[in-house]
Amino acid sequence: MEIFGIPHQACLGQLMLGLVNGAFYAMLSLGLAVIFGLLDVVNFAHGALYMVGAFAAWILLDKWGVNYWWALILAPLIVGLLGVLIEKLMLKRLYGLDPLYGLLLTFGLSLILEGAFRREYGVSGQSYNVPELLSGATDLGFMVLPNYRAWVVFASLTVCLATWFLIERTRLGAYLRAGTENAKLVQAFGVNVPLMVTLTYAAGAALAGLAGVLAAPVIQVNPLMGSNLIIVVFAVVVIGGMGSILGSVITGLGLGVIEGLTRVFYPEASNVVVFVIMAIVLVLRPAGLFGKEA
Repeated sequence: MEIFGIPHQACLGQLMLGLVNGAFYAMLSLGLAVIFGLLDVVNFAHGALYMVGAFAAWILLDKWGVNYWWALILAPLIVGLLGVLIEKLMLKRLYGLDPLYGLLLTFGLSLILEGAFRREYGVSGQSYNVPELLSGATDLGFMVLPNYRAWVVFASLTVCLATWFLIERTRLGAYLRAGTENAKLVQAFGVNVPLMVTLTYAAGAALAGLAGVLAAPVIQVNPLMGSNLIIVVFAVVVIGGMGSILGSVITGLGLGVIEGLTRVFYPEASNVVVFVIMAIVLVLRPAGLFGKEA
């Protein structure tokens, strides 16, 4: 069976690959949307935190024999603690100023982190084996689905939906949103807003770290993995709408699939299709597909 003259296996394979990439886009853009939507910080260090999460998983395994399942817990905690330090020591001083200052600071931090890991580990990349429980593939009849890639999609969707529910449908999420709108009023009700802000940034950083752990068995763990991805992720956030959590998730998955299918039908455009879509969206709807118009 062929689709526009192309074997359906190739289409389905690229569709699955696009869905996996979309899952990473969704996870990373989710963390960016949380930090920007609640703290008004354009966190350019997000790609570097994603890289740190992958390296944390690799180092835990290489130095201490900590397996993948524990790394899924420990690596995001490590990256989250790094996020606490960044927020407390640096970003805290920039609140209330133009968001450009936060962007420049986090861009500098990303260069520092990337440079430190390049100096220590080089750029050749480190391999991280797929956990035994998720090795192999499942024959679905119309295609062979690698078990680990299916796990990545499932885990990413679960985390994204849980984060959206926490922020949009719970009392804690209401406090977070209210604290960013009127901190003094929320503090009058006994809520520790500075601590809440710190934990919000740490949670966004931890989401990037978790995405890094999920990516480690799929790609080579190297210091450039974050910088190679962050520009696309920013485009995803802009298309979905800056600060829109659900928009980031839906757009990330959708653009991953579109990018995958573009590799089948027009490979030359696969590297730019996301940016073409971003340009079209910005012309027609500057606030993004799910963003709120000013």
